[in-house]
Amino acid sequence: MRPRRWAEFAVISSRSLLLSLSGKHVCNGSRRHHGTLMAEEAKKLAAFAAVDNHIQNNQVVGVGSGSTIVYAVDRLAERVRQEKLNIVCVPTSFQARQLILQHGLTLSDLDRHPELDVAIDGADEVDAALTLIKGGGGCLAQEKIVAGCAKHFIVIADYRKDSKALGQQWKKGVPVEVIPMAYVPVSRAIARRFGGEAVLRMAVNKAGPVVTDNSNFILDWKFEHAQNWKEVNTAIKMIPGVVETGLFVEMAERVYFGMEDGSVKTRDPPIN
Repeated sequence: MRPRRWAEFAVISSRSLLLSLSGKHVCNGSRRHHGTLMAEEAKKLAAFAAVDNHIQNNQVVGVGSGSTIVYAVDRLAERVRQEKLNIVCVPTSFQARQLILQHGLTLSDLDRHPELDVAIDGADEVDAALTLIKGGGGCLAQEKIVAGCAKHFIVIADYRKDSKALGQQWKKGVPVEVIPMAYVPVSRAIARRFGGEAVLRMAVNKAGPVVTDNSNFILDWKFEHAQNWKEVNTAIKMIPGVVETGLFVEMAERVYFGMEDGSVKTRDPPIN
C-alpha cells in the first residue's frame, strides 16, 4: 500500500495553529487551555495524516472510538465527498456507529464484512515497541475484535500518549472487561498474580459501575512495574470471567503522533 503525501497538510495545519495561537489571548493566558488547544490540533494532524496515507478507494474500513477518531471520520467523510470514494465502515462502538451515520458514510458490520482492509483507532498510551493501552473509553473488546479483523491496524494519537514504557503517561491502569458476576474473583486473581490493584470502574454521572456496549463491567488494573506484556495479556485472558484486556500487543502496524510543533511523527514496530 503506497501512502499518500500529507506533508503539505501538516505544514499548513502547523501554520494555522501558530497563527491562531499568536492572534488570540488564550483564556486569559491560561496554560491549561493553551495545552488543550495544542492537544486538539495534534489529534487532528495525526488523524488527517493516517486517513490520507492509508485510505484508498473500494476499501472496508474499521472505525475506532474516542476523541481522536472524530477527526479521522471528519477527514474520511471529506475525502469520500471530494474524491467520490467507495468506502464501507465497520464501527467499534455505538459512538463510532453514530459518527459514521452522522457523516453519511456507509455503515456495515463484521457479519457482512468479516475482513477489513484497514482499521484506524486511537490509544491511551503507546510504548516504544508499539504495545498499546486502550479502553479508557470502555470499548476495548470491540476495538480489539475489529483491529484483529483488519489487514492493517493504524493508530492515531497526540503527543501526550507517547511513552517509552507503559505507565509513564497513562496512570489509570490497564482496562480489563469482565462478566459482571466475576469482577471480584477476577480482580483478586490479577492482583495476586501480577501485583498492583484491579479496581471496578465507577460511572461519573450515574450511580454504579460503568457498563460496556457488551453489558459487562471494566476493571482498571493499576500495575506496579513493567511486565512482559504479551505474557500478561495471555494470562489475564485465561482467567474465567475475563472478556478482553486493553493490552494491544504486536497489533499496531504504525502509529501517528500529532506533535506540539504542528508536525506528525510516525512509529513503526521495532525490527527484531
